[in-house]
Amino acid sequence: MAVLSLDEVRARADKDFTRVMDVLSKKIALKSVSAEGITGEHMRRSAEFVAQELRKVGVETRVVQSSNPDGTAGAYEVVGSKIVDADAPTVLLYAHHDVQPVPDPSAWDTEPFAATEVDGRLYGRGSCDDGGGIAIHSGALAILGSDLNVNVKVFIEGEEEMGSPSFIPFIEAHRDEFDSDVIIVADSGNWSPDIPSLTTSLRGNTSVDVTLRVLRHPVHSGQYGGPVLDANTLGAMLVASMYDEHGELVIPGLEAGEPIGGLQRDLDEASLREDASVVDSYEFAGIGSLASRIWSKPSVTVIGWDAQPVDTSFNVIADATRIRLSLRTAPGQRPDEAQRALSDFLLAHAPLGAEVHVTPLDGGMGWAMNPDVEATKDAIEAMRQAFGVDPINKGEGGSIPFIPELQRLFPKAQVLVTGPEDPKSNAHSPNESISLAILRNGIVAEALLLDKLGQ
Repeated sequence: MAVLSLDEVRARADKDFTRVMDVLSKKIALKSVSAEGITGEHMRRSAEFVAQELRKVGVETRVVQSSNPDGTAGAYEVVGSKIVDADAPTVLLYAHHDVQPVPDPSAWDTEPFAATEVDGRLYGRGSCDDGGGIAIHSGALAILGSDLNVNVKVFIEGEEEMGSPSFIPFIEAHRDEFDSDVIIVADSGNWSPDIPSLTTSLRGNTSVDVTLRVLRHPVHSGQYGGPVLDANTLGAMLVASMYDEHGELVIPGLEAGEPIGGLQRDLDEASLREDASVVDSYEFAGIGSLASRIWSKPSVTVIGWDAQPVDTSFNVIADATRIRLSLRTAPGQRPDEAQRALSDFLLAHAPLGAEVHVTPLDGGMGWAMNPDVEATKDAIEAMRQAFGVDPINKGEGGSIPFIPELQRLFPKAQVLVTGPEDPKSNAHSPNESISLAILRNGIVAEALLLDKLGQ
């Protein structure tokens, strides 16, 4: 039986909400862009601010600077704990305090680093990703206060947006501060502002650089064009060979599956088109449910191509080109296996005998939730109570490689992936925002969940 009723939790959340909004607004103003230097003074200030705010809700925190694998200085991390009973379960709360850059402020309708409330949403860089996660943790701990019946550990990372290069060395050096029974990662999304979600899976990721050469040096397009195709055209042919007429990948060895735990509701095509700003004439690629195509099937994206810019182009046949391919993998496939399958396919399908070389790059494992553990059931019930509707579990097409690494290092821990985002949050994009309904109900849900985990 819960220590606190839903009404009491909600009343405490309402009373504390002004403070939570103030914390999130101040966090947005800190401009904690890790791409501008994870060791910079702005990142230290951000970490110190988060540590101070968590102390106000009872967590003993400190800021620790991590070290990269090569021994150089790493990110400023916030670690801490609140131990209530040595025999009680221990829950690790994760979020990150670094944010994405704002390359073009003119693309925003509001000032990117000034929290601005418009129509029930709070706009600003980091408002949802992942200031919202920090705010949810702070709000839930404030609600429970002396009624907290689980031990809590916190880890607020400072380099998530940079790929977390020092994450694993830091954990391995601070194992005691991460060892827990349940891990709550508040860095994902919800079905809508009104319907919560527990993230069921994350795709893995890997990438390769492909160099294609057709000539030893560039030649005149009028003198040799026809029998000799330029490297960019051949590169396009190579990329196109990965797909069938439906836009479905045809690379042997790439795994594909259905959504983890079954498909409760498919993604709405009209909403997906609007959220992704798809042009009216485009038809979605692939076959099967939209959910499976984004959550549990592989995809390949050209994220870089070395080619002559149009404004400085001239009549020459390009001798070589380089293409960077990003491969999102099914949640259960090892990234090295998927990378090998992609590389083998590209080498075997060199168009017209052009020279093709593939350079493997980094990769990260995907992750799938265990739907049968008690913590998962508690989380679903807490969301149902807080939002007043049944949650719709959903996968994510993106990757958070440290989650499977956490699971590997702490195999007994039950991992739950929650978050403050929704389809209109625009994380990583202009006009990033958080739904205030999600923020408020997310705080209530996490407080209820922590209470349930302590029973």
